[in-house]
Amino acid sequence: MSTTNRDRLMLAISIVMAAIYLFPLYWMYITALKSGSEMFATPPSFWPAAPQWGTYAYVWESRDMGRYLWNSLVIALGSVALITLLGIGCAYVLARYRNVWVDIGLFLILMLQVLPASLMITPIFVGFSQIGMLSYPRLAVIIAIAAKHMPFFVVLVRATFMSVPQELEEAALVDGNSRIGAFFNIVLPLARNGILVSAILIFMQAFGEFVYSKSMIQAVDLQPASVGLNSFMGPNTNEWNNIMAYATMYVTPILAIFVLLQRRIVSGLTSGALK
Repeated sequence: MSTTNRDRLMLAISIVMAAIYLFPLYWMYITALKSGSEMFATPPSFWPAAPQWGTYAYVWESRDMGRYLWNSLVIALGSVALITLLGIGCAYVLARYRNVWVDIGLFLILMLQVLPASLMITPIFVGFSQIGMLSYPRLAVIIAIAAKHMPFFVVLVRATFMSVPQELEEAALVDGNSRIGAFFNIVLPLARNGILVSAILIFMQAFGEFVYSKSMIQAVDLQPASVGLNSFMGPNTNEWNNIMAYATMYVTPILAIFVLLQRRIVSGLTSGALK
């Protein structure tokens, strides 16, 4: 097979795979616009005959969508801030100082990453309950998310720091900088793309977090959008257009962030964030 034909074949396969991957997202958007009878029509329609645009306004007002999204944003930003503040230093140490204890620490960090949230929620809930942390449920969820995703952040940012030549730090030390000064003036600016990519990935995961929020936040006015979506579910659920409208408004901000920052993400990936 010639190179041209092979490239065309790979392009066709890529387009088919992308279509398969994006079809559920497309189906979510159009289902939100269908009427009740049209949702259950056989065969199904791939575009609504009379789009019900009012579904979005109805769901936004009846479900107080703004409050749910605000709570999700607070939890996600709080988690990213805490993880970034604590994780950057940890990743730098693991990247620059190599000995048996550092290797053991990295192994333990990686082991924490494999633990699912459903397994960690019980001991975390009991511990937070005993120290009174559940009186501040959003803060408790932020700390729990940080504990869960910190290993992921540390591993990615560590690879970014390892891609920064150590000779630059040594040159800064010779010029009179302290170790801390060299870190903030030389290493951190060069690693910013990798840190940004890791923070974006953490934000996306924290914005959609469900297990910790459902277990720790009982007050409806403090619950994030993921828990609000779960409130639709019941034994006789048939509001699929409302569910899809809610999911659309929930997912679209994340998609917009990804599209707006895609150049930064690609730059971070190629600079070693996922090395």
